Amino acid sequence: MNTDRATPPDDRHYTLPALAARVAALRASGGRLVLTNGCFDLLHVGHVRYLQAARRLGDFLVVGVNADASVRALKGPTRPLVPAAERAEVVAALGCVDAVVIFDAATAEPLVSALRPEVYVKGADYTEATLPEARLVRAYGGTVALLPTVPGASTTALLERAASHQAAGRDEGE
Repeated sequence: MNTDRATPPDDRHYTLPALAARVAALRASGGRLVLTNGCFDLLHVGHVRYLQAARRLGDFLVVGVNADASVRALKGPTRPLVPAAERAEVVAALGCVDAVVIFDAATAEPLVSALRPEVYVKGADYTEATLPEARLVRAYGGTVALLPTVPGASTTALLERAASHQAAGRDEGE
């Protein structure tokens, strides 16, 4: 079984075509779509606060979760630690998240093109100049929001801390 493609048992998980139809219905009722994306490998407090803040910017929060191959391309051959279907399931379980879609592309441009969110959100560790999606969002009149990050809260920091603890345990005679 390819765990990168497995569908989590959650009604918030969508394929892109099904999500586009859901978004059309949302817009027909006057709703405001917020889209963000990321790897979400080892979900941490920075992710949770970021997603909660993103949700407050609209009526419906869609989270694009990078497929395993794109995480490897972005983060290196040892990542992701958690398969895409499981990462999507964990993200979808958060109360602030309305829908999750796994995507294969190197950037979220296909998601932005298909969904045309009123607000596209990324962390403030990015700039509009470094976001290829920003150009698309601005072209159709959408807004790009860069939200603050939580200092020290990252998957990389968690991995470094775990490695440090493991090394310390070995140094103490393990």
